[in-house]
Amino acid sequence: MGGHAMIVVGVDGSRPALEAVAWAAREAVLRGRKLLVAHAMPAWARDATDKDRYAGVARWMREGAEVVLTAGVDRARREAPSVVVEQALLGGDSRAALLKLAPEAELLVVGSHGLGGFRGLLVGSVAQGVAGHAACDVVVVRALPRGSRGEIVAGVDGSPAGEPVLAFAFAEADLRKARLRVVHAWRWHEATSVLHASSGEEDERRLLGEVLAGWRERYPDVEVVTEVVNGHPVEVLRDAAGEADLLVIGSRGHGGVTGLIMGSVSQAMLHHARCPLAVIRSSSGDGRPR
Repeated sequence: MGGHAMIVVGVDGSRPALEAVAWAAREAVLRGRKLLVAHAMPAWARDATDKDRYAGVARWMREGAEVVLTAGVDRARREAPSVVVEQALLGGDSRAALLKLAPEAELLVVGSHGLGGFRGLLVGSVAQGVAGHAACDVVVVRALPRGSRGEIVAGVDGSPAGEPVLAFAFAEADLRKARLRVVHAWRWHEATSVLHASSGEEDERRLLGEVLAGWRERYPDVEVVTEVVNGHPVEVLRDAAGEADLLVIGSRGHGGVTGLIMGSVSQAMLHHARCPLAVIRSSSGDGRPR
């Protein structure tokens, strides 16, 4: 498991951010990685000196930022006492600051929404921004599952863009000793399905089996369950992952999972996934976690 030896988690003092820290801390231990807890504040305040005009305001802001970072580090150590954790106070916009760290990270973890530096929409602007643009895989944590269910769900559409999703999902299931449920949503009335929806459900199952064959051989100890459902991908994935520990999807794809820089299904799942959501970059196909 080579590659970048760091998992980055963004914090802002909100509950979703601390849930993200807890998830990231456990993941860092599983992978044998260092955890970096990061918080962003205006660069002028972070870098201000005692001689600057607004030195008192800047000092107050820095003290608040240190409280946020300390809370994040403490939560990480409570969740995973053996984790190696460091902290970083970043300058500038939260989204831009985290995106700058992404090339050096194996994984970037954020809460679904929060306050302060991570103020946003139903799914925060930071969560949505980093999931769509980060140079590494991203996990968005809305809420931690109550106890492990022992199952990871991966959504695939049969296109080459699904290979990084399977690489991540199989490796993650292997790390956690969890069952992997691979879900493919198809709609027979649309000609856009990569798995040739007009051929019928049996052909869909057969072709999905062919896609998975090599991964089953690579990870013989991972229990794999396949699910082929005629329905809209968002509804199918939402239902399939309702009790999962983690949902893994691509940042974009073809067929049922097509869209912009971040596909329409990926964007929708940011709002609808009830478990932690891993958004996998289409360019990363090297078998993460590394």
